[in-house]
Amino acid sequence: MWVEDGSNLLAISNRAGLIQEENFKYIAEMTRQSADNSNSAKKYSGKLTGEKIFVFGKSKVKVTHLDKIFFPEDSISKGDVIKYYMSMSAFILPYLKGRPQSLFRNPDGINGKGFFQKDAGGNVPSFVRGKMIFSESTEKEVNYIVCDNLATLIYLNNLGCIEIHPWHSTIKSLDKPDYMIIDLDPSEKNTFDQVIEVAIIVKKILDKAGAPSYCKTSGSSGIHVYVPMGKKYNYEQVKEFAHKICSLVNNELRDFTTLERNLEKRDSKHIYLDYLQNSIGQTIASVYSLRPRRGAIVSTPLKWEEVKKGLTPQLFTIHNMKKRVSKTGDIFKGILGKGIDLHKCHMRLDA
Repeated sequence: MWVEDGSNLLAISNRAGLIQEENFKYIAEMTRQSADNSNSAKKYSGKLTGEKIFVFGKSKVKVTHLDKIFFPEDSISKGDVIKYYMSMSAFILPYLKGRPQSLFRNPDGINGKGFFQKDAGGNVPSFVRGKMIFSESTEKEVNYIVCDNLATLIYLNNLGCIEIHPWHSTIKSLDKPDYMIIDLDPSEKNTFDQVIEVAIIVKKILDKAGAPSYCKTSGSSGIHVYVPMGKKYNYEQVKEFAHKICSLVNNELRDFTTLERNLEKRDSKHIYLDYLQNSIGQTIASVYSLRPRRGAIVSTPLKWEEVKKGLTPQLFTIHNMKKRVSKTGDIFKGILGKGIDLHKCHMRLDA
């Protein structure tokens, strides 16, 4: 059965009291729909080839070229990618619902030329919701796709979206993100053990601030650290706090960290502490997203006790993610929580 029953996720989230009401209601709706989705998914067991029409409730999604190889070194096809997202839908959809998506498309697989697409374009199916948002960079309205359901997610996969890029805020509160992100972005000569060392210092400083933190592998070479904001603060306020955290980390680890964004101005031995991700319209790969990298690596949430030397992103792939989450549950759900008290966090750090 490819589509996960959301009932266990719902019960755990409810007991923990970690999910905001609107997100909790969405997971409840997912649970209600899971039986229909599961029955649809049963029809498509085995290898997916050619083209098919997937049925999710009243929505029909035509998918094509399912046997096209997306990961040549790993013999993973477009159909395999779609099967992965179907199997993980109950886990990834809460982090996509209500959010504009910046599409990163690899229609010819990971060795082909990928490209970003923000505007939905024409001929979008009726089950796909769009949101017109003014772009200051292009000075025009952009029709962003909002991924509210499994049908839309599979539609994006069919366009060649191997990885999924949601905004940090929802269309209901575009200027107020649900979370803060610190992106630990290593340079060519950094090791992943160094990335881990930086992540641990980030957590130490956030602990001092009284801010709960959650981390995931980027699915490439870095780590992303999240702090729930609960739609309380605008992007500038969130970015200011992220900058303070990164500055304090840099003070402790000057030998191999930097706040310098310009690649030409920083050498290949420094990890970039990227706080500028906290800007409206910026996106990074979603939790549970595949990355278009050799090995079909997944951006995977981690328990902090797992963040220690010897960990590698390559441990978490399309092949073992479903088994992992069946044991751990969704350990990332806290990022959709009520959010920190930013003023108190600043005060603790300044004390």
